[in-house]
Amino acid sequence: MTTETDFLTRDIPGPKPYGRAVFAVAPMIDWTDRHCRFFHRQLSGQALLYTEMVVADAIIHGPREKLLSFNGEEHPVALQLGGSDPGKLVEAVRIASDYGYDEINLNVGCPSDRVQSGTFGACLMQTPEVVEACVAAMKKVATVPVTVKCRIGVDDQEPAEVLPDFLARMIGAGADAVWIHARKAWLKGLSPKENREIPPLDYELVYRMKRENPDVFLGINGGISDLDQAVEHLAVMDGVMLGRASYHNATLLTEVDHRIYGAAAKPVDWDQVRDGMIGYAERVIASGGRLNHVTRHMVGLFQGYAGARRYRQILSSEATKPGVSPDLIAEAFAAVDISGGPKTQGASSSSAAAE
Repeated sequence: MTTETDFLTRDIPGPKPYGRAVFAVAPMIDWTDRHCRFFHRQLSGQALLYTEMVVADAIIHGPREKLLSFNGEEHPVALQLGGSDPGKLVEAVRIASDYGYDEINLNVGCPSDRVQSGTFGACLMQTPEVVEACVAAMKKVATVPVTVKCRIGVDDQEPAEVLPDFLARMIGAGADAVWIHARKAWLKGLSPKENREIPPLDYELVYRMKRENPDVFLGINGGISDLDQAVEHLAVMDGVMLGRASYHNATLLTEVDHRIYGAAAKPVDWDQVRDGMIGYAERVIASGGRLNHVTRHMVGLFQGYAGARRYRQILSSEATKPGVSPDLIAEAFAAVDISGGPKTQGASSSSAAAE
């Protein structure tokens, strides 16, 4: 019988950054850019962070430095790729290898029309042989782990039938880890937001996949809104991935190192977080960016604290004004009664449906 913290001591498969239980912040288009990841790293030193999905064609033909560069402080950080052509994915992996990512992940889970039109994302669940060929090709050239993020099925597929075959193919192709969003994706009729909320969760099927594949790192994603739930999943799974919950209630990341990785519990140094973000914002502005490029990702901090509404107002409205100083971050922090702690527990209602 496993205990709540069994994941801290039991053997977890996979090469670094795996080989231990993992907490990951999900890749989210338009959200998990380099500014978001730098902010999240101030709150957790060990969580695995993911880029937004980057299409292989964009890496090959587009502005590589803009698409792939990141701050060294972000490690461990994984690059998520979109694509379905093994040759293009191989080229993208080769190019990305110069940037020092800790992992390359293939997106087989996004249900958006934009992604489907490029024949990648969740629609690839219908052609597992294509994904198998892509992963095998990527493994041949990658110098870091190659992983997959998928759904349990799409449309009229029967997940209990398709998911075991899909996983067997990924394992056979050499995937180092598979992250499973425990919902189907409906490719027609539901928006991406609805696809995160309406299809029912099937955690037990994902658990069964882990029990049947004990030697492969399998992580779970979907509907996980706080660390209590994350810890419960780790009684079975090797990793947990939170998306919108981590973004909308970023304060929960401050407990990840202790509760998931076993680090000593210690008070958050909020002055250090504040000053780190001010310094970072100064560098972003000096390089041609704007303050709100940074602060838009910080609005979810301090959910439940007295003064949080004013904090959000400052960062949401004042930070968009021309010429505003990064010292606005200090003004926002000063509006919060940090010493009083949160008055309510858990994520905000807007974050209840995680990525």
